[in-house]
Order: sequence, then C-alpha cells, then structure tokens
Amino acid sequence: MPLYEFRCDTCGSFETWRNMAQASEPMLCPSCDTLATRIYSVAGLILTPSALSRRIDQSAEPKVQQRHSHSHSHSHNHHNGRPWMIGH
Repeated sequence: MPLYEFRCDTCGSFETWRNMAQASEPMLCPSCDTLATRIYSVAGLILTPSALSRRIDQSAEPKVQQRHSHSHSHSHNHHNGRPWMIGH
C-alpha cells in the first residue's frame, strides 16, 4: 500500500497510506475534516558525492599483489622432486 501526501489549506500537509484504487479519491484532513488536495512530490533520491563514488568503484576492482623476493639465502631440498612430502 503506497504512502500519499495531501495538503490541507488550513492545517498543512499530511501523509496517509491508501490503496492504489483510492489514490485519486478526495481525502479529508484528519484534523479539521476539510477536503485536502493530493500533493505530488519527488521521490527521495540520495546522490553519492563523486569522490566517494570513485572510491567505491576502485575498491570493486581486484588488487594485484606482488610477491616479495627473498633477501636472505637459503636452500630448499628438492632432490626427491616433492619437497612438501616427508621421506621414509
């Protein structure tokens, strides 16, 4: 059920939930019971600042990580071809 906004000439604007079939029907002001007119307002949109939008777009891209080269010297024992297995 949508929310509709009405304006009473005496009391000001008010909102009420109505069926879509009743959207064009007149509405009585809940305070003074006079006939109120429907107001058509702009939907609430939130604009994202361009700097924040750029940061969000950049964070969605995958980052490439570089492997650091070893600065120390050590040797691996690769004589069996499988260094991750424990020998017998």
